[in-house]
Amino acid sequence: MPNSATPTHCPYCALQCGMNLTPAPDGTVEVTERTDFPVNRGALCGKGRTAPAVLSSQVRLTSPLVRSGGTLVPATWDEALDRIAEGLGRTRREHGPDACGVFGGGGLTNEKAYTLGKFARVVLGTSQIDYNGRFCMSSAAAAGIKAFGLDRGLPFPLEDIPKTGCVILVGSNLAETMPPSLRFFHELRENGGKLIVIDPRRTKTAEQADLHLAPRPGTDLALALGLLHVVVAEGRVDEEYVAERTAGWEDARAAAMAHWPEYVERITGVSVPQLRETVRMFCEPEHAMVLTARGPEQQSKGTDTVGAWINLCLATGRAGRPLSGYGCLTGQGNGQGGREHGQKADQLPGYRKLDDPAARRHVAEVWGVDPDSLPGPGRSAYELLDALGTDIRSLLLMASNPVVSAPRAAHIEERIKSLDFLAVCDVVLSETAELADVVLPVTQWAEETGTTTSLEGRVLLRQRAITPPEGVRSDLEVMHELAARLGVEKGFPTDAEEVFEELRRASAGGPADYSGITYRRLVAENGVFWPCPAPAADGEGEGESEDASLDVVTGDDSVQDDTVAGPHPGTPRLFLDRFATPDGRARFIAVSHRAAAEEPDDEYPVLLTTGRVVSQYQSGAQTRRVAELNAAAPGPFVELHPRLAARLGAAEGDPVAVVSRRGRAVAPARITTGIRPDTVFMPFHWPGEGRANTLTNPALDPTSRMPEFKVCAVRVEAVEG
Repeated sequence: MPNSATPTHCPYCALQCGMNLTPAPDGTVEVTERTDFPVNRGALCGKGRTAPAVLSSQVRLTSPLVRSGGTLVPATWDEALDRIAEGLGRTRREHGPDACGVFGGGGLTNEKAYTLGKFARVVLGTSQIDYNGRFCMSSAAAAGIKAFGLDRGLPFPLEDIPKTGCVILVGSNLAETMPPSLRFFHELRENGGKLIVIDPRRTKTAEQADLHLAPRPGTDLALALGLLHVVVAEGRVDEEYVAERTAGWEDARAAAMAHWPEYVERITGVSVPQLRETVRMFCEPEHAMVLTARGPEQQSKGTDTVGAWINLCLATGRAGRPLSGYGCLTGQGNGQGGREHGQKADQLPGYRKLDDPAARRHVAEVWGVDPDSLPGPGRSAYELLDALGTDIRSLLLMASNPVVSAPRAAHIEERIKSLDFLAVCDVVLSETAELADVVLPVTQWAEETGTTTSLEGRVLLRQRAITPPEGVRSDLEVMHELAARLGVEKGFPTDAEEVFEELRRASAGGPADYSGITYRRLVAENGVFWPCPAPAADGEGEGESEDASLDVVTGDDSVQDDTVAGPHPGTPRLFLDRFATPDGRARFIAVSHRAAAEEPDDEYPVLLTTGRVVSQYQSGAQTRRVAELNAAAPGPFVELHPRLAARLGAAEGDPVAVVSRRGRAVAPARITTGIRPDTVFMPFHWPGEGRANTLTNPALDPTSRMPEFKVCAVRVEAVEG
């Protein structure tokens, strides 16, 4: 009798595409289409189709490893767990709880992210926890909270995109980063809508656009301000909307008027006619959207940059209305849920703020601890990594590979090497795991059940389809065992659904309220959009929300009459009635252009920007182990314009060196007219001499603490031989 298919979701990006998994008699796993999931309707990119390859014991870890005589050797689980408990416990005794660091990942399920935050604060008592999702969409989150009072990647479902009139896509190459999503933009154009792509490169996504703007890297803020200036000058402001639904317009207007088109053209390289054409295309339809991604966000002024794009939406009445709005295209598989439930330095479950006394009381009651025992906010991701080996002496790291993914990566690699103790939980022996004192092999997406939250704010259930290999345990089991060894016997269950039930209670009444969501609903309804509070009759989430404005941010299609018993339907569309601010009004934030933290000069005359390719993912720790993906994208490269290549005397495929103030990377030249002559591009998936993040600048946004991955000054040199 053949094995039945298990409906689940892809382990990679935040689309969380639906798929079916069927175990085969030879031990492999077959991926088949799952057409009932509306985001991808069965379509998968190469990474999704080949995801089961990493389940093979030929490429993944199947035994704990401990360092002995400078080498990692197999060990028993008890030996490995004892070593970790001893290392963390010794650091805590000798140097205090904040000498223990915890670093998580945007690929962890909600249950794991929740438990990791609880483990850090309850078991270790440390404030020093953050995660690699800080490097994903923290600037967009900070800007969204300032403007709307609430952050959710997309405040509307992807299915709304084809129905709008115009989309401005800023700094996103969806054709390579989220290929199945491109169909929504194809349908937009088939329906008569327009697509404007803003990117310094003519990417595969830009080739699909009706209009492509190629600004100089690091000038997206000036570009958005210049567009708003044109909106005002041409009388395209929606004055009625601004008066009724916003606050702070006059200051934002004054800031925009200081960025006249000719001035913006000099900064960005985008011509005045292109600015005016962009405004025309955006303002003429009844509905329009702005979507941002890492391009404008991974800058030392990323929060202000996203804020300027939100201002453009507000001034034209394109937010909090059907088929219009601002949204952020989250990158990592659970980048949204990962920060909502406690592994971010300043947050508690339910997107509560760690320094809010009411939030601390609520979560402490769920956890059964004294609110005063919870530590305060800690360092952001880069600052935490930069403190390794000094203030932070030991590190527990889950599902992240900062040796490849962190900015100024060579420096971070040295900081990791200087630790007294490093423990890593991962499915493969990543470049970071190779430096560890203990490595624990943990279960993967197909081997465990748990929830993730997609870029739409849709909570989804990944279901276990196969049995993990002998010798592999789940992260929940790891934290349960470590907690017991460190003196906390209760409160760390190993069953994912039991953890989720506790998460529901902890999130109840918070901005990201999951209390009305159950595993049964997730299966029956194909996911549920948060916020989704539990009815008072359920006894879940009783009491008033800490911010009453959050109770009324939903649209008509998701408002529940309190007198009607039954589950809340979830909230696919936010802000249709009011924004999540005390007075219900969105806030304009007055911002002005400023230069990147590092501008070109005589020594470093070229700009470097970084990004992804379609066949690799993030640090490549998993995808670089898949033969089909490596054949398509075997290694790093440097994309440069023919004029720059001619000055270097470099031909296609020749090795070139890219040098910044932080280091040197070498990779083959890829020559194309699709990039600006003053800019080079490198993908960031590889370690070694082609590691792009050796070069990148860790200058931080003052609000989001996002590093400036997307722009730094470099020089390019030909390499002899």
